[in-house]
Amino acid sequence: MRADWSVSALIAGLSLIGAVSVQAQLPASDPRSNDPSRSLRLPHVGGSSNLEVLSHIPLGGWSKVLGLDLEQELSRPYVYVARADWGGDLSMTSKGVDIISIKDPAKAQVIHSWRISSPELHLGIGGRDNSYFKLKGRYYLEQNLQFGQGGPDADVGAVVLDVTGLPDTSRVKEIGFIRTPDTKGGFHNGFMYRHSDGRALLFATGGDPGGRIYDMEKFLAGDPNYGMIRKPPHPDGGTPGGRGASYHDYYVGYDPAGKRDLLWGAGAGGYYVYDVTKPEEPVLVVSLSGIAGVTGGHTFTPTPDGRYAVTETEYQYTPLRIFDLKPGLDGTTKNISRPIGAWLGSWDGNPHNHEVRWPYVFVTAYMDGLQVFNMMDPTNPYTVAYHFTCQCILPAGKEGAGQVGGMEGGSDLDVRNADGLIVSTDRRSGFWVFRMDGFDGWNGHQWGMPNISSAQNWDNGPEGAPKPTRVSQR
Repeated sequence: MRADWSVSALIAGLSLIGAVSVQAQLPASDPRSNDPSRSLRLPHVGGSSNLEVLSHIPLGGWSKVLGLDLEQELSRPYVYVARADWGGDLSMTSKGVDIISIKDPAKAQVIHSWRISSPELHLGIGGRDNSYFKLKGRYYLEQNLQFGQGGPDADVGAVVLDVTGLPDTSRVKEIGFIRTPDTKGGFHNGFMYRHSDGRALLFATGGDPGGRIYDMEKFLAGDPNYGMIRKPPHPDGGTPGGRGASYHDYYVGYDPAGKRDLLWGAGAGGYYVYDVTKPEEPVLVVSLSGIAGVTGGHTFTPTPDGRYAVTETEYQYTPLRIFDLKPGLDGTTKNISRPIGAWLGSWDGNPHNHEVRWPYVFVTAYMDGLQVFNMMDPTNPYTVAYHFTCQCILPAGKEGAGQVGGMEGGSDLDVRNADGLIVSTDRRSGFWVFRMDGFDGWNGHQWGMPNISSAQNWDNGPEGAPKPTRVSQR
């Protein structure tokens, strides 16, 4: 499972596969099971002994399970799983979100489902990414939505639900939709951030170049502009073959050394870091562009201290690249183009999303399920655990990232810092709960790092940030 494959070993392995007169078989229930053009690649099965499966909920078939978010407080054991429909089948009605209780991690169960009204009329995918947040003592879910033109709500970016009353599902309340009257297509991804000034901010991508930033307190108060602050800038007009002048993913975190809030955007041309201490006036800090083999970025996640970043591109046969950002963060250079390390589970694994809990990186990969690697030495990362959540094969001629064969399995994941519980989604097989041996929780201080990750401290704000001068959000 090491990423340092040798050429001779790879050739030998391919020769062995070619000598076996066996084809990987799809389940009989799969509509493509009678497709005569199937790859010789056998599906991955099982996993490492140090990664225990606690629960598995199928949640339906192909491409109905996408993003998820896990509440961090042990007293609120809830996971929000986005539901979507792909393939143009209007009989599918999964556009929305499922709420799953993991009060007993070994007996995870769906306790509530929200669906868009008249789902058969809503064109497009439906639920994408999501984020929960806490504001003035109440808990909310921001569920991104994407509907196509020609149907209702094409201008809807997200729905916001009040989930404070859980586990009493009768008290889940639909607050309203965030709409984008000037554009269509909805929000592809979103990141909820507890800013150093105390605000609960939504950074959303999709709908138009650059995405948008929202003040959720203003949204909840009924602001006519839905609380929108501004659209983040993009350094250029896009790169041919890339994602246009836009972003796919955001990560937002506090930089204790620089005393600033930083936005990490993956999109057209590569990856970009902005100072958003004043979100109304973002300032570019450093770009990662001109990278060999990269025309557009998908995911961009820093280590707790911001020194290193793990990047992903979402096309098959390419690794996660690791960059040293120190020259950019100290102002020595404005652009970085060469990674210092790389990791890949299997040669065709196709990593999709990841979470950094130093020194571990948790990865969901389309063909590899859940993978965990150690990047204590960023120049030499190595796999420490894995479980193949999807017995996916790669149909012949379907190698592209936009094809079924390259994007069928592991989709998203999250980690609960308090106890180390891991949850993930798989587009084909549903929802999973894991525990990794020796990983019973995460706090950056245990590793000589700031206690900073994608998990927000909604009550106290980012570690190292000055006390907000504005009214508290609690």
